Amino acid sequence: MAVWVLGGRLGLRRCLGACRLPCPRFQSRGSPGVEDGDRPQPSSKTPKIPKIYTKTGDKGFSSTFTGERRAKDDQVFEALGTTDELSSAIGFAMEFIAEKGHPFVEELEKIQCSLQDVGSALATPRSSAREAHLRHTTFETGRILELERWIDKYSSQLPPLTAFILPSGGRSSSALHFCRAVCRRAERRVVPLVQMGETDANVAKFLNRLSDYLFTLARYAAMKEGNQEKIYKKNDPSD
Repeated sequence: MAVWVLGGRLGLRRCLGACRLPCPRFQSRGSPGVEDGDRPQPSSKTPKIPKIYTKTGDKGFSSTFTGERRAKDDQVFEALGTTDELSSAIGFAMEFIAEKGHPFVEELEKIQCSLQDVGSALATPRSSAREAHLRHTTFETGRILELERWIDKYSSQLPPLTAFILPSGGRSSSALHFCRAVCRRAERRVVPLVQMGETDANVAKFLNRLSDYLFTLARYAAMKEGNQEKIYKKNDPSD
């Protein structure tokens, strides 16, 4: 089970990892000679471990942050799911990037956090949101401006584009190109919600700028790792 809340998606799996009690058979039996009645007894205040499944979505419906129940194939959940997929793709790419010691891994982690906030905004459809909901889920333009600064920083160090680039350039670069493609799909899922007035237009702007950032970063990663990017060449049937 996962619930979209203020600030992003709350995964109960993390809570389980922090709260799970050790299996009794691995617990210490105590010092020799200590009677059972002398051992500390379990506290009645021990928190109950929540289950990862709730069964509330078994009929194909889920809840938004506003409490509205919608079908799981609703446009809101399509956008939410694709945004989640994008964050997962970035996390996968970060493993390759961290192996190479690239400092921009910190930027990607910050972007993952911003995507959690994108999820909060998407999970708050304006047609059913109260003013209090909107105050807590507004997506600020500062995130967009930050991406633009990062794009300009890396672009200034890259050779100018003279041809179409194919996804390539090593593992880090190729993984970032994949993230870019997922980001474009997330943007396509969000745009209809913006047009219907269901979500903040800044969310679509952020995803649009993010895809440009991921493209630029993919090129930069290839350059820093000394890998050659593959260039598009028109196929000649006579060859």
